[in-house]
Amino acid sequence: MRISNSWRLAMLAIVAAFASGACSSTAGSAAPGNAAPGSQGAALAGTVTIDGSSTVFPITAAVAEDFQIANAGVQVPVALSGTGGGFKKFCVGETDINDASRPIKADDEGEGLACTTNSIEFVELQIAIDGLTVVVNPENAFATCLTKEELAKIYGPDSAQDLKWSDVRAGFPDQPVNRFMPGADSGTFDYFTEVINGEVDAATQFATQSEDDNVLVTGVEGDVNAIGFFGYAYFVENQDKLKALEVDGGSGCVAPTEASINDNSYAPLSRPLFIYPDVGKAKSRRELKAFVDYYLDNTTTLSAEVGYVAVPAELLDAERAEWAAAVGG
Repeated sequence: MRISNSWRLAMLAIVAAFASGACSSTAGSAAPGNAAPGSQGAALAGTVTIDGSSTVFPITAAVAEDFQIANAGVQVPVALSGTGGGFKKFCVGETDINDASRPIKADDEGEGLACTTNSIEFVELQIAIDGLTVVVNPENAFATCLTKEELAKIYGPDSAQDLKWSDVRAGFPDQPVNRFMPGADSGTFDYFTEVINGEVDAATQFATQSEDDNVLVTGVEGDVNAIGFFGYAYFVENQDKLKALEVDGGSGCVAPTEASINDNSYAPLSRPLFIYPDVGKAKSRRELKAFVDYYLDNTTTLSAEVGYVAVPAELLDAERAEWAAAVGG
């Protein structure tokens, strides 16, 4: 029986709080369970540790939940320290998979260079499509669409501490703009600052930041003058508490919807979502390989279930082929 999305995400948020302490675990013994669908031989056992993007978290946690039901001998703790925070752990071998809302930074000392130094072999697998969603309080009656330039006024590095909505656009009220945004370790922060502000990490210093998107949801929900942004799934889950804004990237105002995200007309805030499995570990650990196989086989259903857009079938087939080639079948 498929549980409700609301109940699933609520429980997963609780699980994440406890799982973060387990993320340095490695494969170990566990009670025997059922073999994964399509697997052969003894039942799978061990631990698959995952960290990274809070945006990807709802999909991965849903996959982990269902995989553990099918394989009682495998534990899959999923944490959410942000894409960058997760890569710092992954590239020193502390975790088996990193969730990412942007590609790995190949020349970053804590990411690509660290993975190379520590001989961490990985493969980048796209598992869904996201539309980074800009939200305001439902009682905000004046803002329905913001341009890329107006978003830069709000979140850019030169934005004033005492910024008012009337500074963003003439006719908006003379009220403070109370800004919420992901923390600097978040791939969402990296993506937004690059496409809106023109440079990764170039952002206002006058915003409330958190790696936990639920904190941002609560902040905007409780403040009529607030604005924030995060992954589309968090808006879908909280759309009774928030109002999504249309975004004008230069071709007119477009609302974030499954269709506009999928065809990239919701520009420039549509983006791919990834997982990065450790290939070296997967070659010797059946439970890790089986989990990634299961992820690719079920992400179409589960990404849609938690509020994201599924990747096209032909792209998913290509990702399966890339994964099979990396781990040898």
